[in-house]
Amino acid sequence: MTITPLMPVYPRCGVRPVRGEGVYLYGEDGQQYLDFASGIAVNALGHGHPHLVKAIADQAATLMHMSNLYGSPQGEHLAQRLVDATFADTVFFTNSGAEAVECAIKTARRYHCAEGRPERNTLITFNNAFHGRTLGTISATNQPKMRDGFEPLLPGFRYAPFNDLDAALALIDETTAGFLVEPIQGEGGLMAGTDAFLQGLRKVCDEQGLLLVLDEVQCGYGRTGKFFAHELYGITPDIMAVAKGIGAGFPLGACLATERAAKGMVAGTHGSTYGGNPLAMAAGEAVLDVLMGDGFLDHVTAMGERLRASLEQMIPNHDHLFQEVRGRGLMLGLKLKSDSRRFVAHCRDHHGLLTVAAGDNVVRILPPLVIDESHVAEFTQKLSEAARVYVPVADD
Repeated sequence: MTITPLMPVYPRCGVRPVRGEGVYLYGEDGQQYLDFASGIAVNALGHGHPHLVKAIADQAATLMHMSNLYGSPQGEHLAQRLVDATFADTVFFTNSGAEAVECAIKTARRYHCAEGRPERNTLITFNNAFHGRTLGTISATNQPKMRDGFEPLLPGFRYAPFNDLDAALALIDETTAGFLVEPIQGEGGLMAGTDAFLQGLRKVCDEQGLLLVLDEVQCGYGRTGKFFAHELYGITPDIMAVAKGIGAGFPLGACLATERAAKGMVAGTHGSTYGGNPLAMAAGEAVLDVLMGDGFLDHVTAMGERLRASLEQMIPNHDHLFQEVRGRGLMLGLKLKSDSRRFVAHCRDHHGLLTVAAGDNVVRILPPLVIDESHVAEFTQKLSEAARVYVPVADD
């Protein structure tokens, strides 16, 4: 037998973490890594945050799982907190971002069905998007690397260039249910939507009875310095998928919707065995406690500005390698003039610095939201040293 016990679908590197503390990870061999990847924007509170750890431990000793056949005081409480803090009137809890997006897609389709327009079942999505790995969510992308070998894909999606409002509007027809869009693309290269683009999508949805569905799995939950990234644009969605930071490492996601948009989501239309379990709800409560604490989001904004300034000051010293800084808050991207994946590996293997590669030769910089100025300085020093000794290959 040659296949590994863990199905070999990940190109795993040599880093093998066994412990985390704050913004650091430690490997089997004791090697320390500065973690500015955060499990790809998941570990919002770093590693071992005491409030989160205690909440999980206390709930695990009380009640971990209960079927959704029964009432959920834990889920009701967290859902109410999210409703009170957002545009939404109702919440469905999931275990992952892909599940949250699946629920969002179903909610959008079901709305039009409930309105007597079942033919409106197509969502317009955008090039270079990433919405997950299920058949539904890979169908919502047009990236061949995601779709190869999994055809036939699900119908009901059309694709437009990101930030091209005219192209998106040109795709609207009698089958259109709405738009599914990341306000800031993560995997696609840290491309932020423009004000005109996102506000334009909102306007046409209002005018034509369509739904604006946001995927804030990566850019939401404080990552940009706002609770959700759409706040930066002065808009609200009808439906929104969130995950990653919502559990800060515990598997948790959610689909949020207005009462109108959730009109079709009645008993029997959706479900999840583990979604909204008491243990996940305890984790979600603890994360929200910290995120909504006095000054927390202001701190994220300040650290994001400090980190961006440090990166922009560094670019001229390594202008053979770096091109520009992208993103908002603590969701930043460093555009390279050569292969970003090779540079990410170099930082990891030789400088103990963890980042994440993205499309368009971008290095994603996604630190825990709890970093302070000393961590920004340490990151900048390590990145600068890595750049100083790095030699791009000719075919990068």
